[in-house]
Amino acid sequence: MSINRDIRPRTIALANQKGGVGKTTTAINLATALAAIGEEVLLIDLDPQGNASTGLGIGRDERDASTYDLLMGTKSLIEVVQKTAVPRLSIAPATLDLLGVEMEIASQSDRPYRLKKAIAGHLGRSPDFTYILIDCPPSLNLLTLNSLAAADSILVPLQAEFFALEGLSQLLQTVEQVRSTINMRLSIQGVVMTMVDRRNNLSGQVIQDVRETLGDLVYETTIPRNVRISEAPSFGKPVLLYDMKCAGSQAYLQLASELIQREKQLQSALNK
Repeated sequence: MSINRDIRPRTIALANQKGGVGKTTTAINLATALAAIGEEVLLIDLDPQGNASTGLGIGRDERDASTYDLLMGTKSLIEVVQKTAVPRLSIAPATLDLLGVEMEIASQSDRPYRLKKAIAGHLGRSPDFTYILIDCPPSLNLLTLNSLAAADSILVPLQAEFFALEGLSQLLQTVEQVRSTINMRLSIQGVVMTMVDRRNNLSGQVIQDVRETLGDLVYETTIPRNVRISEAPSFGKPVLLYDMKCAGSQAYLQLASELIQREKQLQSALNK
């Protein structure tokens, strides 16, 4: 059941400056799972590689307008957004042009707020999104800063490997800096363990270590290593469309449900 919001959607940035942790895969499939359980979802692809766009079946020759145009102020959000094959899921696709944004707007005083302004300009218009997910690039640059300035919270995909916590402290420090300077409402939505191999004792030990370090920030749901998750992007599909019954699809549906429960608890706490 959708959470009733009278003012604006919940905006969540998926970020980790370490590449290869399943960030984009989680963005694609969490967005799909949220849509599958009734939410109206927008995925904003802010990674110049554009893999989230490709993974949802938007070819590079179909991206006439992109998040580059959004940040440059030449297009509105509604002009950039495209429908996907997933009901209730739209995407603002990315192109390699994003690589030049930092240089092009470096002298502008509003450079960290471009995405926030674009989202604010869409409020009250159709479609009325309940969730906006932002797929950040695997680095702490101006694109990521725009994401964190626009977001209510940050969701961190963390690979279940030996160096899982390496670099996370830097990301958390960045969140604190953003909170104290440009976005007071930013919070840590949670940390989700990805690429978990239950046959490997190391995965279990890593998850235990992360839970001991981060406590309740860590989601109960974990995302397994699953060949169907890996195969799906080559078909331009999220895993839920590629193989609804596989372990990966079920994990992302569970993750979406847990995220909504966390959001309900947060809203309840704020309303007290």
